[in-house]
Amino acid sequence: MKAETMPYLNMAQEDPKLWDLFTGKEDYNQETISRFRHIPPNSGENQNTFEPLISRYLTERGCEFEYPDGQPFAICLTHDIDHIYQPLHGKALIAAAAIRKREYQDALRMIRQFRNKRYPWCNLHDIVRIEERYEAKSSFFILALDPDDQDNTYDALDLASDLGEISDRGWGVGLHGGYKASESFEGLLKDKKRLEGILGKPVVGYRAHNLRFKVPETWERLAEAGFRYDTTYGYADCVGFRNGMCHPFQPFNLNTGRFVDIMELPLAFMDRTCLTYLQLDTRATYDLAVRLINTVAAYHGVLTLLWHNSTMDGALLGVYEKILQYCSDSGAWITSGEEITSWWQKQGICPSPQKKPPVLEERGSSQSPVRPESN
Repeated sequence: MKAETMPYLNMAQEDPKLWDLFTGKEDYNQETISRFRHIPPNSGENQNTFEPLISRYLTERGCEFEYPDGQPFAICLTHDIDHIYQPLHGKALIAAAAIRKREYQDALRMIRQFRNKRYPWCNLHDIVRIEERYEAKSSFFILALDPDDQDNTYDALDLASDLGEISDRGWGVGLHGGYKASESFEGLLKDKKRLEGILGKPVVGYRAHNLRFKVPETWERLAEAGFRYDTTYGYADCVGFRNGMCHPFQPFNLNTGRFVDIMELPLAFMDRTCLTYLQLDTRATYDLAVRLINTVAAYHGVLTLLWHNSTMDGALLGVYEKILQYCSDSGAWITSGEEITSWWQKQGICPSPQKKPPVLEERGSSQSPVRPESN
């Protein structure tokens, strides 16, 4: 059985609990959503976020997942660009702390950055050079906000030349939607058009700042705005597979009984989850990443990994490179969200605007499936 015949709709009939997990039924309950529109981990059907239950269901039923050149699985590399300027007083505090610890090389490195506000976080080209060593590509998610947006930290115009150059070299550039984008379609479209004006080409990928997401409205809004993929759907405070998927998937809207015309690349691993929420050291962070990589490899899936540009130095940069080395040694296809979406669309998995979304027919029960129309 090829992946284009994945029995998503059959799942609703065979195992309603798995169907509820896949569709994010718990996310429709607003009482469980936090102020950032996150659903707490382990609050619903998926009590073990380390186990991709839906992907296991699909593979056990014969679904095959293929990647270019016979590579066994894929890594979707992403970077959220939340900040590009580090204030002078912040640099001074870091330098002073390094001196107190007698880490004089780190202190000197920071002192040298006093002269230029672009250091150390205007580092997109540095990231590209690192990834090139592992024959990898990635996607950068950029804030393109109104000055009065509460999430505004920089002017995307300051990155115009950087973005144009990395895009021309084949790296992805997506929208990192701010507060207004998460609240209204007009705000989302305005941010998208602003970034497209800076980049000079369509923007097809999206991730919300602070992972703000509302199921199913955000998916519907993104599809209407012309995005081809989203990669927000995950947890901030734990790693793993939010709806049991370690593969890209087309979301299903329980309110309309239809699949949404967008591809979700679910977020499974974020640097700040390990460093801030889980309070892991660098070794434990690497070990946790390896555990997820091995799980995804076993199901021939896709692991979406988020590493911020502001954690690309010192020991944390070393962890990132070790992860890339492990993925490379494992034979993974390490690439951007744009390339993964294009590949899955080529295989007939990713939705396209020309295809009518399959529906779930109402027969007195929301769990009664009908087969998708042939394309």
